[in-house]
Amino acid sequence: MSPRKSESRERMVLSAAALLREYGATATSIDRVLAHSGAPRGSVYHHFPGGRAQLIDEAVSLAGDFIAGLIEAGAQATDPVKAVDAFFAMWRERLVDSDFRSGCPIVAVAVETNDEAPQLVRSAAAVFVRWQQALAAMFVRHGLSEERGRRLAAFVIAAVEGAVIMCRAERSTVPLEAAATEIHDLLVHALR
Repeated sequence: MSPRKSESRERMVLSAAALLREYGATATSIDRVLAHSGAPRGSVYHHFPGGRAQLIDEAVSLAGDFIAGLIEAGAQATDPVKAVDAFFAMWRERLVDSDFRSGCPIVAVAVETNDEAPQLVRSAAAVFVRWQQALAAMFVRHGLSEERGRRLAAFVIAAVEGAVIMCRAERSTVPLEAAATEIHDLLVHALR
């Protein structure tokens, strides 16, 4: 594959992830991805023989890997509370910088019914599991039982994702601030 072709492919996946964050899965069409990425129309089925579903699936994977990398890097920190605080801060910054238009591309795929491509919701579920496993491992390393670590990790991810959705609807960081404060206090208590 020539460098230009792989660059075009990468731009399309990055554009699809960005569009998912802002518009959701249904509105992330091939035409919109091409306009956003500047990729040539002929490259779509060359790079993505599975069409739109393959492109969206790869965007979910890319976005999932990005956040997993942040969680896994934070998990190596000596202070798990600060690591989770930083995760909330990243979302706060992303929301404010996008004027509350940018949400989680994984949620965008998970909440929409896609009968033509049921693998998309399975991919989203796998991403959520990966994020939870990374957080749970960090909590276990800092003294929690495996069961409590898994429950707390699921709760943190659910709180962040729910707060991001509420922030977008309300155009305010108040829900995220509330969730961040409560999770912070909960972690300080649980990990002492």
